[in-house]
Amino acid sequence: MSSSEIERQWTTRLRHRVEGKLPPEKMLPDTQPNYVSSWIYVFGVATMSALFVVIATGCILALRGPQWWHGSAYGHFINSLHLWSVEIFFFSMVVHLWGKFAMAAWRGGRALTWMTGVITFLASVATAFTGYVSQSNFDSQWISTQAKDGINATGAGAYFNVLNLGQMLMWHIVLLPLAAVVLTALHIVLVRIKGVVPPFEENPVVENAEVTQ
Repeated sequence: MSSSEIERQWTTRLRHRVEGKLPPEKMLPDTQPNYVSSWIYVFGVATMSALFVVIATGCILALRGPQWWHGSAYGHFINSLHLWSVEIFFFSMVVHLWGKFAMAAWRGGRALTWMTGVITFLASVATAFTGYVSQSNFDSQWISTQAKDGINATGAGAYFNVLNLGQMLMWHIVLLPLAAVVLTALHIVLVRIKGVVPPFEENPVVENAEVTQ
Protein backbone atom coordinates (compact mmCIF):
# COMPACT_ATOMS: atom_id res chain seq x y z
CA MET A 1 0.00 0.00 0.00
CA SER A 2 1.43 3.37 -1.04
CA SER A 3 1.81 6.30 1.33
CA SER A 4 -0.88 8.28 -0.52
CA GLU A 5 -3.33 5.41 -0.05
CA ILE A 6 -2.49 5.25 3.65
CA GLU A 7 -3.09 8.99 4.02
CA ARG A 8 -6.56 8.60 2.45
CA GLN A 9 -7.69 6.01 5.01
CA TRP A 10 -10.27 7.26 7.51
CA THR A 11 -8.19 5.99 10.44
CA THR A 12 -5.17 8.01 9.27
CA ARG A 13 -7.24 11.14 8.71
CA LEU A 14 -8.91 10.75 12.10
CA ARG A 15 -5.55 10.29 13.83
CA HIS A 16 -4.13 13.42 12.21
CA ARG A 17 -7.22 15.40 13.20
CA VAL A 18 -7.03 14.23 16.82
CA GLU A 19 -3.29 14.93 16.97
CA GLY A 20 -3.94 18.43 15.66
CA LYS A 21 -6.70 19.17 18.18
CA LEU A 22 -5.30 17.28 21.17
CA PRO A 23 -1.50 17.26 21.14
CA PRO A 24 0.12 15.66 24.22
CA GLU A 25 1.31 19.03 25.54
CA LYS A 26 -2.33 20.16 25.72
CA MET A 27 -3.77 17.00 27.22
CA LEU A 28 -1.03 16.69 29.87
CA PRO A 29 0.48 20.15 30.26
CA ASP A 30 3.57 20.69 32.40
CA THR A 31 2.64 24.22 33.42
CA GLN A 32 -0.45 26.40 33.85
CA PRO A 33 -0.92 30.19 33.82
CA ASN A 34 -0.31 32.00 37.10
CA TYR A 35 -3.96 32.93 37.53
CA VAL A 36 -4.90 29.23 37.87
CA SER A 37 -3.46 29.38 41.40
CA SER A 38 -6.65 31.19 42.48
CA TRP A 39 -9.02 29.21 44.72
CA ILE A 40 -11.91 29.52 42.25
CA TYR A 41 -10.08 27.18 39.87
CA VAL A 42 -9.73 24.51 42.58
CA PHE A 43 -13.43 23.63 42.71
CA GLY A 44 -13.41 22.04 39.25
CA VAL A 45 -10.72 19.60 40.39
CA ALA A 46 -12.61 19.03 43.67
CA THR A 47 -15.72 18.17 41.65
CA MET A 48 -13.83 15.58 39.60
CA SER A 49 -12.21 14.10 42.71
CA ALA A 50 -15.57 13.75 44.44
CA LEU A 51 -17.02 12.19 41.28
CA PHE A 52 -14.29 9.55 41.38
CA VAL A 53 -15.22 8.62 44.96
CA VAL A 54 -18.93 8.60 44.03
CA ILE A 55 -18.31 6.16 41.17
CA ALA A 56 -15.98 3.93 43.23
CA THR A 57 -18.33 3.65 46.22
CA GLY A 58 -21.32 3.27 43.91
CA CYS A 59 -19.69 0.27 42.22
CA ILE A 60 -19.15 -1.38 45.60
CA LEU A 61 -22.79 -0.77 46.59
CA ALA A 62 -24.00 -2.13 43.25
CA LEU A 63 -21.98 -5.31 43.72
CA ARG A 64 -23.29 -6.04 47.22
CA GLY A 65 -26.90 -4.81 47.00
CA PRO A 66 -29.37 -3.04 49.35
CA GLN A 67 -29.50 -5.82 51.97
CA TRP A 68 -25.76 -5.44 52.49
CA TRP A 69 -25.67 -1.67 52.93
CA HIS A 70 -28.70 -1.76 55.26
CA GLY A 71 -27.63 -4.77 57.34
CA SER A 72 -23.85 -4.47 57.53
CA ALA A 73 -21.87 -1.86 59.46
CA TYR A 74 -19.23 -1.81 56.72
CA GLY A 75 -21.95 -1.55 54.08
CA HIS A 76 -23.56 1.32 55.96
CA PHE A 77 -20.19 3.10 56.05
CA ILE A 78 -19.70 2.70 52.29
CA ASN A 79 -23.26 3.91 51.73
CA SER A 80 -22.57 6.94 53.94
CA LEU A 81 -19.28 7.59 52.13
CA HIS A 82 -21.21 7.51 48.87
CA LEU A 83 -23.62 10.13 50.24
CA TRP A 84 -20.87 12.35 51.64
CA SER A 85 -18.98 12.34 48.37
CA VAL A 86 -22.19 13.27 46.54
CA GLU A 87 -22.64 16.22 48.92
CA ILE A 88 -19.06 17.39 48.26
CA PHE A 89 -19.57 16.81 44.54
CA PHE A 90 -22.61 19.08 44.37
CA PHE A 91 -21.13 21.74 46.64
CA SER A 92 -17.97 21.93 44.54
CA MET A 93 -19.92 21.82 41.28
CA VAL A 94 -22.27 24.65 42.29
CA VAL A 95 -19.35 26.86 43.39
CA HIS A 96 -17.53 25.97 40.16
CA LEU A 97 -20.65 26.70 38.06
CA TRP A 98 -21.41 30.07 39.63
CA GLY A 99 -17.75 31.02 39.75
CA LYS A 100 -17.39 30.41 36.03
CA PHE A 101 -20.67 32.23 35.39
CA ALA A 102 -19.28 35.30 37.17
CA MET A 103 -16.10 34.98 35.10
CA ALA A 104 -18.10 34.63 31.84
CA ALA A 105 -16.37 31.33 31.11
CA TRP A 106 -17.90 31.17 27.62
CA ARG A 107 -15.51 33.88 26.44
CA GLY A 108 -12.92 33.13 23.79
CA GLY A 109 -14.92 30.51 21.90
CA ARG A 110 -15.63 28.47 25.03
CA ALA A 111 -19.43 28.38 24.67
CA LEU A 112 -19.49 24.62 24.06
CA THR A 113 -17.28 24.08 27.12
CA TRP A 114 -19.73 26.10 29.22
CA MET A 115 -22.78 24.26 27.85
CA THR A 116 -21.30 20.81 28.50
CA GLY A 117 -20.72 21.88 32.11
CA VAL A 118 -24.32 23.05 32.49
CA ILE A 119 -25.73 19.86 30.95
CA THR A 120 -23.47 17.79 33.20
CA PHE A 121 -24.94 19.60 36.20
CA LEU A 122 -28.50 18.79 35.06
CA ALA A 123 -27.60 15.15 34.42
CA SER A 124 -26.04 14.97 37.89
CA VAL A 125 -29.22 16.34 39.49
CA ALA A 126 -31.25 13.59 37.79
CA THR A 127 -28.68 11.01 38.90
CA ALA A 128 -28.90 12.18 42.51
CA PHE A 129 -32.71 12.13 42.40
CA THR A 130 -32.84 8.54 41.17
CA GLY A 131 -30.31 7.66 43.86
CA TYR A 132 -32.51 9.08 46.59
CA VAL A 133 -35.56 7.11 45.39
CA SER A 134 -33.43 3.92 45.15
CA GLN A 135 -32.39 3.82 48.82
CA SER A 136 -35.14 1.25 49.60
CA ASN A 137 -35.99 2.89 52.93
CA PHE A 138 -38.65 5.25 54.27
CA ASP A 139 -36.89 8.29 52.85
CA SER A 140 -37.01 6.87 49.33
CA GLN A 141 -40.68 5.97 49.71
CA TRP A 142 -41.50 9.49 50.85
CA ILE A 143 -39.48 11.15 48.08
CA SER A 144 -40.92 8.95 45.34
CA THR A 145 -44.55 9.32 46.42
CA GLN A 146 -44.17 13.10 46.71
CA ALA A 147 -42.46 13.36 43.31
CA LYS A 148 -44.72 11.07 41.29
CA ASP A 149 -47.63 13.53 40.98
CA GLY A 150 -45.43 16.32 39.69
CA ILE A 151 -43.70 14.05 37.18
CA ASN A 152 -47.00 12.50 36.08
CA ALA A 153 -48.41 16.00 35.53
CA THR A 154 -45.74 16.60 32.88
CA GLY A 155 -46.56 13.32 31.10
CA ALA A 156 -43.11 11.91 31.81
CA GLY A 157 -44.52 9.43 34.32
CA ALA A 158 -45.42 7.08 31.48
CA TYR A 159 -41.71 6.57 30.83
CA PHE A 160 -40.15 7.53 34.16
CA ASN A 161 -41.98 5.77 36.99
CA VAL A 162 -40.43 6.87 40.28
CA LEU A 163 -42.37 4.18 42.15
CA ASN A 164 -40.65 1.46 40.13
CA LEU A 165 -37.57 0.63 42.21
CA GLY A 166 -35.98 -1.54 39.52
CA GLN A 167 -36.33 1.15 36.87
CA MET A 168 -35.00 3.90 39.13
CA LEU A 169 -32.06 1.74 40.22
CA MET A 170 -31.09 1.02 36.61
CA TRP A 171 -31.34 4.71 35.71
CA HIS A 172 -29.17 5.51 38.72
CA ILE A 173 -26.40 2.96 38.30
CA VAL A 174 -26.22 2.72 34.48
CA LEU A 175 -27.75 5.37 32.22
CA LEU A 176 -27.41 8.63 34.14
CA PRO A 177 -23.90 7.98 35.57
CA LEU A 178 -22.76 7.03 32.08
CA ALA A 179 -24.13 10.32 30.75
CA ALA A 180 -22.50 12.28 33.60
CA VAL A 181 -19.10 10.62 33.11
CA VAL A 182 -19.13 11.05 29.31
CA LEU A 183 -20.15 14.70 29.61
CA THR A 184 -17.49 15.30 32.25
CA ALA A 185 -14.83 13.74 30.01
CA LEU A 186 -16.01 15.87 27.08
CA HIS A 187 -15.94 18.96 29.29
CA ILE A 188 -12.35 18.25 30.36
CA VAL A 189 -11.25 17.65 26.76
CA LEU A 190 -12.79 20.97 25.69
CA VAL A 191 -11.01 22.73 28.56
CA ARG A 192 -7.74 21.23 27.33
CA ILE A 193 -8.45 22.33 23.74
CA LYS A 194 -9.51 25.91 24.54
CA GLY A 195 -7.53 26.36 27.74
CA VAL A 196 -8.64 27.68 31.11
CA VAL A 197 -10.61 30.91 30.89
CA PRO A 198 -8.52 33.87 32.06
CA PRO A 199 -9.85 36.43 34.55
CA PHE A 200 -11.14 39.79 33.38
CA GLU A 201 -8.58 42.49 32.80
CA GLU A 202 -8.58 45.32 35.32
CA ASN A 203 -8.24 48.01 32.66
CA PRO A 204 -9.38 46.50 29.36
CA VAL A 205 -8.35 48.32 26.22
CA VAL A 206 -11.34 49.29 24.12
CA GLU A 207 -10.45 49.31 20.44
CA ASN A 208 -11.92 51.85 18.03
CA ALA A 209 -13.54 53.75 20.90
CA GLU A 210 -15.16 57.05 19.97
CA VAL A 211 -14.60 60.03 22.22
CA THR A 212 -17.51 62.45 22.49
CA GLN A 213 -16.79 66.09 23.09
